[in-house]
Amino acid sequence: MSENAAPTVRAVLLDLDDTLVPWQTIAHWQWAWRPRGPVLSERHVRAALRRQLHLWDRRRWQALVGRAPAVDVAAYRTFLAETLAAISGHPLPEPETHAVVERFLKPAHEPESYPDAFSAVSALLERHLRVGVTTELPAESARLALRRAGLPEALLVQPGDAPEARPPTVAGFREVAKALGARPSETWFVGDLFWSDVRAAARAGLTSVLIDRADASDQVLETRIRSLAELPKLLDAPPAPPSPTPPESDEPGPA
Repeated sequence: MSENAAPTVRAVLLDLDDTLVPWQTIAHWQWAWRPRGPVLSERHVRAALRRQLHLWDRRRWQALVGRAPAVDVAAYRTFLAETLAAISGHPLPEPETHAVVERFLKPAHEPESYPDAFSAVSALLERHLRVGVTTELPAESARLALRRAGLPEALLVQPGDAPEARPPTVAGFREVAKALGARPSETWFVGDLFWSDVRAAARAGLTSVLIDRADASDQVLETRIRSLAELPKLLDAPPAPPSPTPPESDEPGPA
């Protein structure tokens, strides 16, 4: 293969929450915290979720560059508790917070879905690509989310409570690529967080794609799609090689 030829694509790794399955949504928090009302303020919750996801992206990136402890399921639960406090406007009593977080992780309400998810996964499998899912959700929550979205639980290759190295670390991304039977250079990754998904995957040598369903990241220079329906076509016209990884000191700005 010449230096300028696009590498063979053998595997596609997909983030689960907010990529394949709606997760940080108003409806999900409404059900987890106030299933019987009152109705949460859409404007307030949307703004709170945007800020909290930015902070979580930054927290994960800081862990990658050695500025914070590694993230794990416990850290993710803390993030959910902090998100609940941001939505409510103040910290709730610990028992209530714990109950809401547990409901959030194991939703029993009518799930939301992305209409492009099932067809995109099917199109990738029809191309005989190896498709896997990674997430920071515990395995039980991840399997439930996949099942309720009508997607095979077998897609899950790396949940948040797996003992092996996990994304977004370099070792984690490479471990998942290996589990899919591909080299990092033969693996694409699609995620919804710019720094700790897209940039992190690029650091590990994967071709990374940002899914920006809200079209809110128009300043991002990396490959960006608004729907998973764009992914099969993108495979036919691969993006240019990723830009150099930013210095380790770079990180998301304040929310």
